Amino acid sequence: MSELSPSERYQLAKQRAKFLQLEEFSAGLKFPLDTFQVDACQALESGFGVLVAAPTGAGKTVVGEFAIHLAVQSGKKVFYTTPIKALSNQKFAELVARYGREQVGLLTGDTNNNSDAQIVVMTTEVLRNMIYATSMALKDLAYVVMDEVHYLADRFRGAVWEEVILHLPKDVLVVSLSATVSNAEEFGAWLAEVRGNTKVIVSEHRPVPLHQHVLFGDEVLELFETGSNQMRVNPELLKKHQARARGPIQRRGKWGGGNYQSGPRHGALQQSGRLEKPEIVDVLGQQGLLPAIFFIFSRAGCEKAVESCRRSGLRLTTKEEQQEIRRVAEARCTQIADEDLDTLGYFDWLSSLERGVAAHHAGMLPAFKEVVEELFLRKLVKVVFATETLALGINMPARTVVLERLDKYNGESRVNITAGEYTQLTGRAGRRGIDTEGHSVIVWGNQLDPNLVAGLASKRTYPLNSSFKPTYNMAVNLISAFGARRASKVLERSFAQFQADRSVVGLARVIADKQESLEGYEKALSCHLGDFIEYSGMRRELTDLERSGAQSKHRAGKDIRMSKGQRQLDMRIAELKRELRAHPCHGCADREAHARWGERYHKLRKEIDQAVAQIEGRTNQVARVFDRICLLLTELGYLVPSDDDLEITSSGLRLSKIYGERDLLIAECINRGVWSKLDPANLAALATALVYEGRKDEGDYEPKLPKGNFREALEQTELIQEQLLELQTEHRLPKETQLELNLCWPMYRWATGARLDDVLKLSGLLPGDFIRWSKQLVDLLDQLAQGADPQLAETAYKAMDLIKRGIVANSYYV
Repeated sequence: MSELSPSERYQLAKQRAKFLQLEEFSAGLKFPLDTFQVDACQALESGFGVLVAAPTGAGKTVVGEFAIHLAVQSGKKVFYTTPIKALSNQKFAELVARYGREQVGLLTGDTNNNSDAQIVVMTTEVLRNMIYATSMALKDLAYVVMDEVHYLADRFRGAVWEEVILHLPKDVLVVSLSATVSNAEEFGAWLAEVRGNTKVIVSEHRPVPLHQHVLFGDEVLELFETGSNQMRVNPELLKKHQARARGPIQRRGKWGGGNYQSGPRHGALQQSGRLEKPEIVDVLGQQGLLPAIFFIFSRAGCEKAVESCRRSGLRLTTKEEQQEIRRVAEARCTQIADEDLDTLGYFDWLSSLERGVAAHHAGMLPAFKEVVEELFLRKLVKVVFATETLALGINMPARTVVLERLDKYNGESRVNITAGEYTQLTGRAGRRGIDTEGHSVIVWGNQLDPNLVAGLASKRTYPLNSSFKPTYNMAVNLISAFGARRASKVLERSFAQFQADRSVVGLARVIADKQESLEGYEKALSCHLGDFIEYSGMRRELTDLERSGAQSKHRAGKDIRMSKGQRQLDMRIAELKRELRAHPCHGCADREAHARWGERYHKLRKEIDQAVAQIEGRTNQVARVFDRICLLLTELGYLVPSDDDLEITSSGLRLSKIYGERDLLIAECINRGVWSKLDPANLAALATALVYEGRKDEGDYEPKLPKGNFREALEQTELIQEQLLELQTEHRLPKETQLELNLCWPMYRWATGARLDDVLKLSGLLPGDFIRWSKQLVDLLDQLAQGADPQLAETAYKAMDLIKRGIVANSYYV
């Protein structure tokens, strides 16, 4: 590197003097800051909020850590929010190592650790609840880091991010860290509008370059042509793909996989080009592409892949590594009861770990997942078979990411993954400071088109769209804090309304253009005999009615009986034909030429009317939904009019403490006392129906339910739900979904002391899923205990104690 000139040295010194805090912060880092990190940090030190959008692994969190540095230096507070507990735990551990346990706190749904600290890591929902409760913890708060802020697109939880951004005190600077999104400027413009000065910093540069490959048989081929700036598909890959599509064959390989050759098919030979998982791992190892994360869009598929590797005899670890793996695993699992170890598959899991192979998915025991994460980061586990949830937030990069297929089951059908999802998954490839390049490998199959892969790999479309919708709980909290009028104005500033308003501008422009074309069509439709627009409209109606009549007769088949609706349709068709013949324009010599213009006119008229309806639907859409919610809540007694505004009642105060999809139903049941006679186990079972969401493949059978007064309480709960459905229909609001009862009996058995293996068999759930639903149940019971009358509150506390035992209790301390 050439020596700096005197003027360059002067400029550098001047820059450093201007940003002394950044200079001090960066001196403690082991790596130089990238340009986007410097830009974001300088903006922060200058008093701006920032939105940083950059690829996974690019080092966005450095900007969040600089915000923490600024808060510490100024003696102010800083909150670091994350979307998931695992990420909160990970960030908490990092910050404790840097600043010490005294200065760092952790707040999640089930953990309260040093919450008054200067630096507090928390889930976003915790911060939202603190804002609504006007918590004293917000005093002296200077910065809020919102990690993974693109979660606001999540249709279930995304609204929480917008609530926080909208309602945080104005003097708090927001540091928003996002994956690369294609509308970062739009999101940044909204942040600037609602938070004040905000700088948008976008980087699409990956610090570790990504090389993309296709595993074709046992060959790792480049996806794109080497040296091509146009991202053209590798011609060799295309040639092999086309040749294989004409009828390749396979014979059994080392681990039941495939060695490939051409020739006539016979006996056990199969037309398949895919290797078994152990063979793929072997190929990757030979190519120096380990450690690797295999993304398999199925939990069962992940477990099956691990089992296949274990049974094949695959081993990727040394004896020393095996001993360390066993030591870590045993130390982290000492709390698990001996009788549960076999049920949880502990011994097979440990055997696979010692071989350097593991699964990672939401159905696993949290302790198992955290061991896998730690061992993978320490390079002791070399291969992880994971579902896509691993791509969301957890810091677990690999040298290589392998995608088994490019479609997944979404609960209803198989759908192709999007370009955004592909970017998110492959973003895990390449460890900064370890790898000079990352690798993505797509496993070739007969259904795989190299051009499709190339299309996904070359696109960068990942728009951030708001999922914000007012809820009953949100309404009473906003009215309590601001009053109804101001609350409505606040909601008009949501990102959802911001995007709707921007789309309205685009629609208005489209309408203006089409209106101009419509005027041209009107001139072409001019007829000296009469109103041809009217005449062409009658012709169009006749065509539509005749088409509808033909379809009805086709559906009726051989049934010669004519319905009343069909007779009326035929009468209208006959009437229209008479009116057409009588119309002055029917005798026009240019009738058919005019009619062609008429078709264009009515088609365009319909498009304009639809666009106008869209504009009317989007203008103030969020505030209109809020107003309808307020009317319903007033009718039910949660709100009352007061001096040209609204205020919350004691019932409204109770509703303000209940968060979740069924907030209003729960509040109504508490108000009417329908659960007051339940014992703790039955209350736990009934509350389960309010939080549980079954998988679509669970079937439609009648589930077993607890006896006693459970059924009476359930019937009353379902009756209240039906009454709410009628009100929601009347007020044009989203409707309650039916209660899910499949987990009520297993949870009742757990609450009455049943063994873990029995409960898992009854529920059909994996251990991790059972723990997740149990913790959501405990969270709801805790809300009931906070907001209900003393008798129900006591029952809720006792129910929590019944659920928080065994592996459920252990999960709170992982």
